Amino acid sequence: MSEETNNNEELENVELLNEDTDSEYSNDDLFNITSWGADLSFRELINMYDDDELLKPELQRKYVWEKPEASRFIESILLGLPIPSIFLANTSDNNKLIIDGYQRIMTVYDFVKKGVFSKDNKIFKLTNNKKINHRWRGKSFNELTELDQKKIRQTTIHAIIFEQKHPKENDSSLFQIFERINTSGKILKSQEIRNCVYQGNLNKLLFKLNSNEIWRTLYGNTEEDSRMTDLEFILRFFALAQDEIKNKNEGQISLKLFLNDFMGNKENNRKAKIEMLESDFINTITQINDFIGINAFKNINVENSYLNRFHPTIFDSVSIATNYAIKREIDISSIQNLAQKHIDLLNNPEFKEYSSNRTTNLENINGRINLACQILFGINYE
Repeated sequence: MSEETNNNEELENVELLNEDTDSEYSNDDLFNITSWGADLSFRELINMYDDDELLKPELQRKYVWEKPEASRFIESILLGLPIPSIFLANTSDNNKLIIDGYQRIMTVYDFVKKGVFSKDNKIFKLTNNKKINHRWRGKSFNELTELDQKKIRQTTIHAIIFEQKHPKENDSSLFQIFERINTSGKILKSQEIRNCVYQGNLNKLLFKLNSNEIWRTLYGNTEEDSRMTDLEFILRFFALAQDEIKNKNEGQISLKLFLNDFMGNKENNRKAKIEMLESDFINTITQINDFIGINAFKNINVENSYLNRFHPTIFDSVSIATNYAIKREIDISSIQNLAQKHIDLLNNPEFKEYSSNRTTNLENINGRINLACQILFGINYE
């Protein structure tokens, strides 16, 4: 196998964030957290949810339990079995954000209040099989006895409530709690945690842009990723295009923490900034789609044929370089052979090095963006 093939395969297999080696927050941040316990009845939780005092993470992952799993949980309540604790975060306006326990809370809410099962939008009746006690098998909440209805409403669940005392201006400790708590057995990815912690206009914008038809085409998948990897790429575009990155050429960044800081920055959630970010992204992907083509964010093999997989470092290089060219008022439509220039960029040995080794090193980030600017648009990234 040739060295060229190895280089291309190495570039193709670069991981998104390399989180296994990504530096973490200092453990000292955890000392900014205080916590306490409270026993809340399901009646209280339902009322809190209706009054917008109990908040699910903004644009939370969809309800995922299947009917048998949800039915068994309701049966456990009716049987008086122990129920695992839920975790809530106290917000600055004294509401409660659900950290862990969303599926359990919404199962009871749907059964008691809505009467409709979220997964299929049909009447919520407990499964009619031998795994459910014959007293409740196949019944909706309204078909239960008054005593059983009262038991569900009055059953309490233990809540562990967290509050970040200091600093108030960021949520570094809260992010760690989401990372460390995993009672569901499914470890949340970083963008899923950001979606929970950093609620606001920027988070809403990411979801809006992620459904854009041109972006879905360039990303190579019409279905939005349930684990929010595609959203993270959009955030990556915004964060790595900042002047504070462009003007530094030494040192390694933790991309995870850098994206956290960008998303948690209140300035990045202001209306004027949101409008600018949205315009930048739409203009950039439109120009890329029109003049480079649908393979703009993919690598090539030794025969200069495009591979199928979306590539992170090619994405940030090409997208940020294009955005920079637009801001420099370069007429991209007038550039000849831009598709061939794109292949030249991917074949450039220096670009391969910047894009496959130490990909979160500032010199390599700026190096690959600068090469994209030079080879594609004939300008320097400065």
